[in-house]
Amino acid sequence: MKKTWWKILTVILLFYVVIWGLLGPVPRQPILNETIRNVYFHVPMWFSMMTLMVTSLVYSIKYLRKGRINDDTYALGFASVAIVLGIIGFVTGSAWGNFTWGDPLPRDPKLIAVEVGMLIYSAYFVLRGSFEDEQKKARLAAVYNIFAFATFMPLVWILPRLTDSLHPGNGGNPAFGKYDMDNAMKIVFYAANIGWILMGVWVSSLVIRIRLVQNQLNEKN
Repeated sequence: MKKTWWKILTVILLFYVVIWGLLGPVPRQPILNETIRNVYFHVPMWFSMMTLMVTSLVYSIKYLRKGRINDDTYALGFASVAIVLGIIGFVTGSAWGNFTWGDPLPRDPKLIAVEVGMLIYSAYFVLRGSFEDEQKKARLAAVYNIFAFATFMPLVWILPRLTDSLHPGNGGNPAFGKYDMDNAMKIVFYAANIGWILMGVWVSSLVIRIRLVQNQLNEKN
């Protein structure tokens, strides 16, 4: 039970978010209308992605310090799921933008920054596939992971705030919570963030376990 309580919590939170997020009352704001429900899914994907990216970064640093191949496996696992969550966040954001902005991919500074950032992170996996030697692959990947993180964060979170942007909370636009989300929505939103982050960690742990088993099998062969 000690090892599964957080998984049970994850399932409960996501059931609550999905059901209440789709059926619960929301403020009727101009332009947004029912599309504001996407805040329960789109925004938490980015928070989950960032959480996993930070975790991947920590394991890359641990690998460079101690040289344990398992730390590289953990870094890869968390980075892999982070990219998937980033893609889902991008797709849900495009669908939302199509209804609220009239264009799924407008020339918005934050969207452009996200696209560039995702390409930078994607190169992490291309780099890994360019080397056969496991230690050399892990060492170069760890260094690049640190570079990708250091580039991605200011690119996505800082630069768009310095110019005009369609995104709430950027370029002078107020954030959602200030004008559009009532207290009932905030409760579901906070539960969504916790639930999707835990789901990201859960999936990452499964990916890592599979890779650890594969590493053991490769060593035996």
